[in-house]
Amino acid sequence: MATADTQPPAEPVGLPDYLLDPDATLKDASANWRYGRAPDYTKTRKVFNETKTMNHEAQSLPSLVENLVKNWEVEASFKSDINDWRTIDRPNYTFAINGGPPQSAEHMLQVGTYNAIISANEFYDPKNSDFASSHKTFKRMMPTFAWEVLEVYSGPPVVAFKWRHWGTMKNDYVGFNDKGEKVTAKAHGGQINIQGITVAKVDDKVRLQSVETWFDPLEMFRQIAPNGIVNKVAVKLGEGETISSQIPGDEEGSAVAEPASSEETRKVHEEMSNISKAECPFLANKE
Repeated sequence: MATADTQPPAEPVGLPDYLLDPDATLKDASANWRYGRAPDYTKTRKVFNETKTMNHEAQSLPSLVENLVKNWEVEASFKSDINDWRTIDRPNYTFAINGGPPQSAEHMLQVGTYNAIISANEFYDPKNSDFASSHKTFKRMMPTFAWEVLEVYSGPPVVAFKWRHWGTMKNDYVGFNDKGEKVTAKAHGGQINIQGITVAKVDDKVRLQSVETWFDPLEMFRQIAPNGIVNKVAVKLGEGETISSQIPGDEEGSAVAEPASSEETRKVHEEMSNISKAECPFLANKE
């Protein structure tokens, strides 16, 4: 299906920066950033430019939608104060996955973008993962997770579009499933590629209001273990142990859950923030 013919204004007069620049919200110096400073998306943007399948014209509707989602993902993943989120109409904002109940921005901020979009299954269960461990699980496995708009079917105020989210499985997958088992799948070095559909209502400032996304969460896990080979081990946490402590950090052995003032955490942030979850829809994920 061809992309909708709806076109934005010929000149970007009055258009907010988060529609014109995919990194606009990264420049918000006064924002409260989760790890003390804005993340570095350089590696993810490089992967995006080198491996994207679409080449949208600047200021075209697909380009504007793509930039909006990328900036939303940055805010949902790394801005710890919802008052700093510029891409949403906060009083009217909700996010829903696969026809499920609407979630608030506060919910996503508490559990993390991954836990907000993935339902319990034999590979992963949000109830058995906190914010820190979820980011360790997926960002360690795929250091970059790019996102692009494939097609746009309708323009504002209701924007419907198809998207693609992709990355390379460079490290082992380690997570906890719906039975509380620790699941490990060996890295295969191949691409993980998922697609979905999002329908978003926006206000007159093109800020997100209700966002509904449909995709198959198991599509990613099927690609993580294409031959169905995984190791599952029952784990009982000892006194003082956390879920996050059961999941390996990055190559430097760091952990995301350290305080923002920790130099170790800042180093981890440099490495792990190169992924984008749902911009995924958005985040639901992230270029």
